[in-house]
Amino acid sequence: MSIPADLKYTQEHEWVRIEDDVATCGISDHAQEALGDIVFVELPEIGRVVAAGEAYAVVESVKAVSDVYASVAGEVIEINEALESEPEKVNTDPYGGGWIAKIKMSGDTVELLDEAAYTTFLEE
Repeated sequence: MSIPADLKYTQEHEWVRIEDDVATCGISDHAQEALGDIVFVELPEIGRVVAAGEAYAVVESVKAVSDVYASVAGEVIEINEALESEPEKVNTDPYGGGWIAKIKMSGDTVELLDEAAYTTFLEE
């Protein structure tokens, strides 16, 4: 299982890469492994304003349907349209081509964990 040190994580198993005021978000390698083969991703609408911790996308696998929660508050400014035809990218490249949305941050974040804290959380 991969946990890149340059990202932050949530206890809901999302990851976030913050660059200036834009957060790129997706689900962690741990989450995609637990879900199994991803068959559908319901992406948020561009322009949607989300609160930190709010469900804003859905990932469907052969095992379950799971909400994806916003790690930060802000406006969705870009979505990964490639996931509409290739949802399996969430499995094969969760931290790269499997990102879900980019959010222009406007305020709060949920409690974000660094690599060490997320690793400890997973071991609990």
